[in-house]
Amino acid sequence: MTQEERNKIVSNEYADLIIRYNGDEAQLNRFQNDTINIVSTRYAVVHIPVEEFGNSIIAEFGYGAVPACYGLVSAASLEASGIRRLRNLPNFALRGQGILIGIVDTGIDYTNPVFKNADNTTRIVSIWDQTIYSENGYPPNTFYGTEYKKEQINEALIHDNPLEFVPSTDEIGHGTMLAGISGGNEVPESNFYGVAPDAEFVVVKVKPIKQYLRDFFSIPNDAICYQENDIMFGVRYLLDFARQLGRPIAICIGLGTSQGSHDGSSPLSEYLSINADVVGTAIVIAAGNEGNAKRHFYSLVDPSIGHVSVELNVGENEGGFSMEIWGNTPSTYSIDILSPTGEYIPRIPPQISASREISFIFEKTKINVDYQLVESQTGDQLILIRFKNPTAGIWSFKVYKTGDLKVGFHIWLPMGNFITENTYFIRSDPDTTVLESGDAFVPITVTAYDDQNDSLYLNAGKGYTRLGIVKPEIAAPGVNVICPTLDHGFTSATGTSVATAHTTGIAAMMLEWGIINRNYNSLDSLGIKKFLMKGARRNVSMEYPNTEWGYGILDIYNVFDILRVEMEGGE
Repeated sequence: MTQEERNKIVSNEYADLIIRYNGDEAQLNRFQNDTINIVSTRYAVVHIPVEEFGNSIIAEFGYGAVPACYGLVSAASLEASGIRRLRNLPNFALRGQGILIGIVDTGIDYTNPVFKNADNTTRIVSIWDQTIYSENGYPPNTFYGTEYKKEQINEALIHDNPLEFVPSTDEIGHGTMLAGISGGNEVPESNFYGVAPDAEFVVVKVKPIKQYLRDFFSIPNDAICYQENDIMFGVRYLLDFARQLGRPIAICIGLGTSQGSHDGSSPLSEYLSINADVVGTAIVIAAGNEGNAKRHFYSLVDPSIGHVSVELNVGENEGGFSMEIWGNTPSTYSIDILSPTGEYIPRIPPQISASREISFIFEKTKINVDYQLVESQTGDQLILIRFKNPTAGIWSFKVYKTGDLKVGFHIWLPMGNFITENTYFIRSDPDTTVLESGDAFVPITVTAYDDQNDSLYLNAGKGYTRLGIVKPEIAAPGVNVICPTLDHGFTSATGTSVATAHTTGIAAMMLEWGIINRNYNSLDSLGIKKFLMKGARRNVSMEYPNTEWGYGILDIYNVFDILRVEMEGGE
């Protein structure tokens, strides 16, 4: 790849498209004048001039080609999960020895003592910082960013100002938090205990979203946001590095998005599922914190009525946002719109693939409506609505359905601080609020609970997927968990990404038991998931699985106690 082509990967003058070519390179021939970067035999990222990325882009390439926008998923745990009890068992003193923990997030503060050995050397084997430009320091087949190996990090740590030598750091702290919880060194005097303190780390610092995509979806400039394609390349880097070393890896995904079909078919979700099924690989994903945000709507449509009314409250000073309507097949859906001032847009008829811009006479609001009658990733119908300068107040929609079956539709608003908390559905539904890629089929999806009183974290995303697949599968400690900070101190953190980091450390322990200790040589994400489900602690008064707790509370001691009894020939 030439220098000019490499520049397109990071330049705001070029837009990114995720193209599903399924190994048929003839599918990429239409992009002969554009730069192509291959992710896998299924997906490629194409970089086109940003002026070619307009309102018709979805009609031309499909919704799946536009990278989804991912945000951070977070706002005393060893005892609650049975880790200390487990380490008291002969042959089960598991600490992640020989295992890699992979982090794709905001980077890592490699100078923090919780990531160092006793001799001041690093426990980080590699960092790929996508945000730092270099002419030839990028990893093979990525063509951007800079890679720093263990030897370079150790050399930097000798100096008084290590960032002069390895300038990669974590300005936000989220990645440092995830790494610390999953595998940081034990610091008893601060009541901090990483789950797998003998594991080593491979870290990807994801570059920020490009401006064109932020503008397209009206994501506020101060919202931390990353592109789906950069996360995909990050995961590939972790997997390639682990295979190169011949070591098992547990990957923590603490990022999520409300965009997409919520059925595990997005490019990143599909990519994660394919790779989570590889021996020696565990991929653990946060369910998200959208369960109490009132940003999801669901309704069946009675064929005798033919439509459902939806009311959306838009808050003051809302600059813009997107809204996705996903209709269940085989019915066809369409909408009309009534603004807060009473301007009415009659029913917009469904089309196979069409884009329409709507302006209002008495308001500054502009709305772009994209119809995808058969969305390419799912086969279901998508109506994407993008608001610019929406008038505050109650917006009303009628969602019409054709056909004689009583089927329904879902609507999702953006996650987290991609939208203000005063924009929400009047009649919301807390279920089906697990974020993508928590809906990916094979990886382990984790929700959060408070281990002090065994109560579910109030804001945790709830299942199931849009297709009824059980997600999340397990609940782990995620409320007021002690974690490292950027000033080398400690604080408490809450959220499903906290619970996911905790579970990633436990996955590392299980990979040590299975692969390193040769007890289960074919262990992968699905196997770990089954073990965790089997050993989960359940409330006798509750039915499982359920949309809030999945199969119950994570209890690794119970998992291995059951295995120990079975291995000894007990019942």
